[in-house]
Amino acid sequence: WHKFGAMADGKGGSSVGALLIFGNLIILMAGLALFAETIWVNTDEFKVYTFLGVSGKDDVFAGAWIAIFCGFCFFLLGTFGIFAVLKQSRTMVMTYLILMLIVYIFETASCITSFTHRDYVVSNPNFLKKQMLQLYTSNTSQGIELTEAWNRVMLEEQCCGVEGPMDWISFSSTYQNSISSPSQTSWPLYCCKRDKNFIMLSELACLIGHKDFVFSNGCWDFLSFSVNKYTWGVSWFGFAILMWTFVVMCLKMYFYTII
Repeated sequence: WHKFGAMADGKGGSSVGALLIFGNLIILMAGLALFAETIWVNTDEFKVYTFLGVSGKDDVFAGAWIAIFCGFCFFLLGTFGIFAVLKQSRTMVMTYLILMLIVYIFETASCITSFTHRDYVVSNPNFLKKQMLQLYTSNTSQGIELTEAWNRVMLEEQCCGVEGPMDWISFSSTYQNSISSPSQTSWPLYCCKRDKNFIMLSELACLIGHKDFVFSNGCWDFLSFSVNKYTWGVSWFGFAILMWTFVVMCLKMYFYTII
């Protein structure tokens, strides 16, 4: 620390150095937070990856993988940046700027990728609805995977379809085409209300569409909330780190000229 007071040019170098140490301290802590948060995103707590992956719009998670790398790099470079200031080494400062610029570019790509692909899913429920109507109960590998995902979501979240049970009636679907018996309902039995042991309250009442025995809410709120929460962790937090890092990098370039 005493080196700051010995800067020969007298241009407030000690103050700049102290600001840089503080700025890099924020970067390294934010980098650790980004690292942890994007690991959480990729563990997919809400189990919605299938809905994005089946359609090839899973770059919210691809952005999260990039952000894991960037978060750890922010931590390392924040630490390195502090040492570069303390050592007052032009070589270390230049190395810091070059490496930080590379990480900055990758993190920018991560934020943009996650945010733009989030729009495919949450900007309009028709995207998920079309996917559901085409693939639910389909015998393809994608159909089997998506059917299992929908069954789980409808059962656990107590919802039916994307916007409600009428989704299954108002539009033609693979599920409708698969119904071969009059005893089968117009919507999947996973839309039927159940007790705490997941046993249907009344299959007959569900078959005829009694409102007290069919989930009336769609699953759109749950699915859009989940994807939005993941995007916030990857994109918005990432953008915040980038804005702070840009200021620190500008200050670092000034510091390079006065040491």
